[in-house]
Amino acid sequence: MELHTATGELAAAPPFDFALSLRFLGLFAPTRCEQALEGMALTKAVGVAGRTVVFRVEAAGTVEAPRLAYTLHAAEPLGPAVEGAARDRIAFYLSLTDDLRPFYARAAAEPPFAPLVRRLYGYHQVKFPTPFENACWAILAQRTPPAVARRLKDALTARFGGALTVAGAVRRTFPEAAALAAASPDCLAALLGNGRKAAYLASAGAAFARADEDWLRTAPYGEVEAWLRRIDGIGPWSATFVLLRGLGRMERIVPASERELLAAVSRVYGDGKSLTAAEARRIAERYGPWQGYWAHYLRVAG
Repeated sequence: MELHTATGELAAAPPFDFALSLRFLGLFAPTRCEQALEGMALTKAVGVAGRTVVFRVEAAGTVEAPRLAYTLHAAEPLGPAVEGAARDRIAFYLSLTDDLRPFYARAAAEPPFAPLVRRLYGYHQVKFPTPFENACWAILAQRTPPAVARRLKDALTARFGGALTVAGAVRRTFPEAAALAAASPDCLAALLGNGRKAAYLASAGAAFARADEDWLRTAPYGEVEAWLRRIDGIGPWSATFVLLRGLGRMERIVPASERELLAAVSRVYGDGKSLTAAEARRIAERYGPWQGYWAHYLRVAG
C-alpha cells in the first residue's frame, strides 16, 4: 500500500533536550514498547480524527535553540486539517511549548532540588499521548498489578485501535474515545474479564468522545476536575492524574500522601528522615503553578 507523507518542523520552548524525552519513554511502563526509539528519533502511531497517523520526529536543533523535524505517514492524503491536528498532538504529547524558565528560577533557590534540575535540564514532561488514554490507564490500573493492567491495555489496542505498516513495521494506536464508546459492553467485558472495568471504560469513552479537548486543556482547573469526576471509575486521585499526565495541568500535584511521591520528596528534602504529607505539601506550594513539574521531576529523577 502506498503511503501519503508530509514533512516539516516543530519548534520547542528552550531549553528542550529531546534526549531526555526519549530516555523517559524508554522507562515509562504504561507506554513502553509502543513506539520505536532509535538514536535521537521517535516513531509512534496516533489516532487523529479517526485516522491512523504514524509520525517520526528527530532532533534538528540544540537544547537552547530546539527544533524537531517530523515526517507523517497515513493511508490516505493527510490534508491541512489532519496534518495540523497531528502537529498539535505531537507538540502537546511532548510538551514542546512548556516554558520551564520560571520553574527553574524557583528551583535555583532550593539547594536540595537544584541538582535534579541540573540533571534534567531541558526535560519537558512527556504526557500520555491523549488524555483519554491516560484516563483508561487510570481505570485499568485500579487495584490491578501493573503487568496485568498492561496486558489489558494491549488487548484493547489490538481489538479497537488503529494500525498502519510503515517501513515493514506495524504501528498500532490506542483506541480513540469514539471506538470504545461504540463498543459492545459484553465485548468489552469479555475482552477484559472484568465487567466493572468494562463499564468504566465505556463511560470514559462516551465522555471523551463528546469532549472538546481544547476546553479540557484550558478551562479552569476546578471545572475540568469536576468534569472528570463525573466519569464512572474516575475518583479524586485519577482525576488529578489525568489533569497532570494527560492534560499537562501543573497547578497541583497528586495527593502528597501518595507513597511514591512522598518517598521521592523525603529522599531529596528529608536529610535521611521521612517527611510527612503536610511537609511535602508545604514544599510543593513554594512552586505555585509549577508544583506539578516539581513533583514530576522528583519522580523522574528516581
